[in-house]
Amino acid sequence: MSPRFDALRAIGWPFEGMPPPGPWQDAMQAHPGARPARVIEQHRSGYIVAEGLAGGFAVESLPDWQRPRLPPGERPAVGDWLLVEGDAAGDARAAALLPRRTAIKRGAAGEHYGQQVIAANIDIVFVVTGLDGDFNPRRIERYLLLVQSGGARPVVVLTKADRDGVDDTAARAELTDAIGAGVPVVAVNAKDRGSVAALEQWLPPGSTAVLVGSSGAGKSTLTNTLLGIEKMKTGAVRESDARGRHTTTHRALIPLPSGACLIDTPGMRELKPTGEERLADGGFEDIEALAGDCRFRDCRHDREPGCAVRAAIDAGALDAQRFANYLKLRDELAGAADQLATRQAQKADERVQGKALNKRLDDKYGRH
Repeated sequence: MSPRFDALRAIGWPFEGMPPPGPWQDAMQAHPGARPARVIEQHRSGYIVAEGLAGGFAVESLPDWQRPRLPPGERPAVGDWLLVEGDAAGDARAAALLPRRTAIKRGAAGEHYGQQVIAANIDIVFVVTGLDGDFNPRRIERYLLLVQSGGARPVVVLTKADRDGVDDTAARAELTDAIGAGVPVVAVNAKDRGSVAALEQWLPPGSTAVLVGSSGAGKSTLTNTLLGIEKMKTGAVRESDARGRHTTTHRALIPLPSGACLIDTPGMRELKPTGEERLADGGFEDIEALAGDCRFRDCRHDREPGCAVRAAIDAGALDAQRFANYLKLRDELAGAADQLATRQAQKADERVQGKALNKRLDDKYGRH
């Protein structure tokens, strides 16, 4: 491996050297004067990228990324790989966005459809929740829906396991019942280096992890403990509802001593689906399987005879609150999928109209 790719590997470059034949190699060949760099910070005014551990530098954005109507999901996010031209000393500019291997996305806030990329090209997502008022299995199911649909592997991290009266054994059992045994659940004291070491099995050299969860869950404290230094600002939570303030104000990619990279994110209180997810990715495979055993194919799981889902609830084999969350997410996902289809149809129509307009202009003015 060349020194250049050694440096890139230290910040998560997914190949031993040049990428194999495919979209990444095609993009690099299309921009022979450009070189890879990774987005390590995303701000309103632009991006900071890095080519190794030595630090980051600002890059000038592509004009297309500044278009007001460009969907946010098509702009670079923290963790993305760009092709960059120019000198890092001050005139660096982006040439292209390399294809994403994985991404965490959510539906944008508001009434109009949109997508927001939380982080890109990640291997592990630590879904962080406190063993206090923040503990909510229904919200964790929602996180899993977004995480696993994006191609990354989730690990649920229960923080504040050191508090008096906290029973992390019961919490782990409740979560395992809700989300299945396929998703690891780990309880830690986020301030204790020995306790947090349990997470290092998912942080091998060259990997990228991201921390997601509510404000006050302990994400920044975990980051500081993994780093071994107080880099991220932390804050207290309100005793009344265990809510915390946003101590992390922007997403940032940070190299860890283990050789992995970690992305800390601001707390997220709204987790809307994009319409691209599958309910099974939220840990609902068992409910989907039960629904397939109902007598009627269009069973609403209400009062229909022969409903396997209602039979499981009545027998205590399926938690009624978990099923209610399944129905809520199913309806949200269906609504988002309809909005996504409408948006895609509108974009396709705009492209057709644009081509027709260009043809009329060419015919009228003889443009070539």
